[in-house]
Amino acid sequence: MSERPWRVVQFGLGPIGVACAIAVLRHPKLELVAAVDQDPGLEGRALGAFLPMDVPSSDVVVAPDLGEALEEGVSADVAIHTTQSRIPQVRSQLEALCQSGLNVVSSCEELLWPRLAAPQDAEALDACAREHGVSIIGSGVNPGFVLDTLALVASAPSVDVKRIDARRVVDAASRRGPLQKKVGAGLSEAEFRGLAAEKRLGHVGLVESLALLAAGLGWSLERTEEKLEPKLADAAIKTEHVDVSAGQVAGIHHTASGWTADGRELHLDLQMYVGAAEPGDEIEIAGNPPIHLKSVGGIAGDTATTSMLINLIPRILEAPPGLRTMLDIGLPRSF
Repeated sequence: MSERPWRVVQFGLGPIGVACAIAVLRHPKLELVAAVDQDPGLEGRALGAFLPMDVPSSDVVVAPDLGEALEEGVSADVAIHTTQSRIPQVRSQLEALCQSGLNVVSSCEELLWPRLAAPQDAEALDACAREHGVSIIGSGVNPGFVLDTLALVASAPSVDVKRIDARRVVDAASRRGPLQKKVGAGLSEAEFRGLAAEKRLGHVGLVESLALLAAGLGWSLERTEEKLEPKLADAAIKTEHVDVSAGQVAGIHHTASGWTADGRELHLDLQMYVGAAEPGDEIEIAGNPPIHLKSVGGIAGDTATTSMLINLIPRILEAPPGLRTMLDIGLPRSF
């Protein structure tokens, strides 16, 4: 453990980014030294001006780019990166962080298993990180934990595993506004299907969870299947961010499955919609012995995502340089 607090740059100040900044300020082993966001409305503002009153004070001023944030000799160990979901959208941001000598913990969902969606970008990021002696990892609660890492750890006391079923039901009404809109709450079914076909809504990362889970088990998937369907509201639902009428889209039902040539199976099932009556997480493993884990109420998504990013800081700082995954680092845990 470092004798001094690890110095942190917060890159991205959406809801998750702000929550991460708050968590860093409250953590005795971390020090927030800079914050970056491209929103003109935030540039030059003191970070403490828009944080809750009970958060420790901060004189960090929001910078519009990394160069300005690291002016005047500001140094840091790690960046928490919370901007977008797809690797091509964030590659230049991650390269800039690496070139500044920063290790990176990112919420970018495709980074969970980066060579699946964007192999060329992933190779470039790996080379950049190695060149500058730093490490990058993408994680969170989903993807990053419930439907992949936790399922892998749960398989440890079982042998001859034939099948894993991991399910997550989330009441999106309890989540941040951007996520409610991301799952299509309030759209018509036709609008949903049109945007889904253009990959402009829905959850990102389920196929990455499937790939990481298979790789962690040492399984080669002969066939995979992914489906994204709307969950329609039976009755009107109103949240702080959206109004959903009966018959409109309340959210998503997203599945991903894989099969090996010798008949082993993986099935991931994610339901994320406003008004979900029984949120929870569940993992069933058909092995010897069989394993059945259930989290009543589910692991709180936004808070858990923030916590995962914070708790991965020690693991990524001790990881060898390069683009890493949850399979490459030490056991994630609170610190």
